[in-house]
Amino acid sequence: MKKLFPILMALVLLLSACQLGGQAEPTAIPLPTAFPTNTPSANAPAEQGGEAGSERASSVDGMPQVFIPDGTFRMGGMDSDVKKDEQPDHNVTLKGFWMDKLEVTNAMYTLCAQAGGCEPPQRLNSEGRESYFNNAEFSDYPVVYVTWGQALDYCKWAGRRLPTEAEWERAARGDDFRTYPWGDDRPDSSRGNFNYFVGDTTRVGNFPAGASPFGILDMSGNVAEWVNDYYDSDYYSQGVTMNPPGPSSRSKFFNRVVRGGSFQDAFMDVRVSKRSSVRGSNLDASDIYSEDYLGEFSPKIGFRCASD
Repeated sequence: MKKLFPILMALVLLLSACQLGGQAEPTAIPLPTAFPTNTPSANAPAEQGGEAGSERASSVDGMPQVFIPDGTFRMGGMDSDVKKDEQPDHNVTLKGFWMDKLEVTNAMYTLCAQAGGCEPPQRLNSEGRESYFNNAEFSDYPVVYVTWGQALDYCKWAGRRLPTEAEWERAARGDDFRTYPWGDDRPDSSRGNFNYFVGDTTRVGNFPAGASPFGILDMSGNVAEWVNDYYDSDYYSQGVTMNPPGPSSRSKFFNRVVRGGSFQDAFMDVRVSKRSSVRGSNLDASDIYSEDYLGEFSPKIGFRCASD
């Protein structure tokens, strides 16, 4: 991989002058009303965040966050397209947490880059757009070409963290046995951005019919999303059922779990139980511009954050 330092430094300077720059403040993204297909019945005490599905907005980046209360759900594949690494399905109990309602956008990530909390994405284009990250037309589209380490840095800057794999799946599935965030109906173009219906990213929150039971958007398609966990195809067989943190040691090449599928994936790859393995960052590598340090990045991978 070629070293990107000159390009990145030029971009940092550009960000201060572009339409997304200046003394930018976080602004709310106007969204179509999400309509979850059921209303979660579990409530949490007020001091833990209020009722399931209640919302707050981050003062750092403007991200709307949704509260997921304490509860137990069924994790893993239970449909006819189940893969070996999604088995066995099992009960998992999680303490309450907040999940970003949307994927992190170009505009949000720009705030972090301007504040010195993040390096710019590894590339400025998207799958089919030469100008993307630094183009105001795509401010409310998901940031892409970010490494696992860059996603981690952003969430820390925003006062949040990357979600665990279990948190991601519960936020997408709720507490029943659904295959997709909206239920068991096979996906179509009204539910999300997948299967090359669009061919590239779309504005975040653009598919309210695809909302999860908690009202969280874009958990199937648009961009796949980094989570915190190392990838281990046999992790579910270890029987960790209380707030599973993922494997305690790295797998080969520091592979991390990616969830949710992307704009190019077929219906079986945007199921809530689908697990993908992508090489994450090795933050202990000596050369910060090396492939070892960065890991993989893609026009199909973005992220969202969570917090306690």
